[in-house]
Amino acid sequence: MSSDYLTSRVTLGARLRELRAEGGMNGKGFAARLGWQASKVSRLELGKQTPSPSDLRAWADAAGRPDVAAELIGRLNGLETSYRTWRRQLSGGHRVRQEVAIAETARTRTIRGFEVALIPGLFQTAEYARHVFTANAAFQGTPQDTEGAVRKRLQRQEALYEPGRRFRFLVWEGALHVLVCPRAVMAAQLDRLISIIGLDTVELGVIPFSAELRRTPAHGFWIYDTRLVIVETINAEMWLDDADSLTLYERAWDWLAEAAVYGHQAHRLIARARASLDLS
Repeated sequence: MSSDYLTSRVTLGARLRELRAEGGMNGKGFAARLGWQASKVSRLELGKQTPSPSDLRAWADAAGRPDVAAELIGRLNGLETSYRTWRRQLSGGHRVRQEVAIAETARTRTIRGFEVALIPGLFQTAEYARHVFTANAAFQGTPQDTEGAVRKRLQRQEALYEPGRRFRFLVWEGALHVLVCPRAVMAAQLDRLISIIGLDTVELGVIPFSAELRRTPAHGFWIYDTRLVIVETINAEMWLDDADSLTLYERAWDWLAEAAVYGHQAHRLIARARASLDLS
């Protein structure tokens, strides 16, 4: 059983526990309402047992929240494969995926990432993230749970301030200019990116348009320590933990990093992008 499967199951269990607690029920009372053994409720909440779709529907009903049954089943569907279509993974909304990201970040010391057209989620402002989530849900035809997703994305960003962590990110210069939001929102986002450069835990490189490259930018990817690569495409997200994939993506990151600029030079490119917004 893969580590991402187990992590996702723990996250699902935490969501079940949250729903039970919102109804003011303890584990024993909740089990009695369901007609289950208390040990089953405990195993599901701790992520030690995989629920069935009927278990999740019963849980939602017992918690007085039948409206979340589809969300819970969407989470269950996302457990089973390393090739996860967005329609399937986001069937319960973006908040689900953000909770998985929080859990994965918590068990990682060093994250390396590369983004072609977006500011990395760990560095996004609430307003920028709001526009990204809204547009993506419309494109994928999945539930709009923008505010919950934004809150979880900002919660994940707390890791940026934890000593001992490293966040090494590369962005293509084009990501500083792509307008997925109004210009004023983009201006605030670029200001935020400049402030990120000063964090001890963050290393931010910008790959200029003019850079000579050994590896052309193709798609975004994130590397978690040396155990997992997450790759995003238009229709799916791939979770890769085999040695060959890890080696290949680490090489891609290293080659792209060779062309990046940092510190004052990165600051200058970000400032130039902000000036081009012409907000006067």
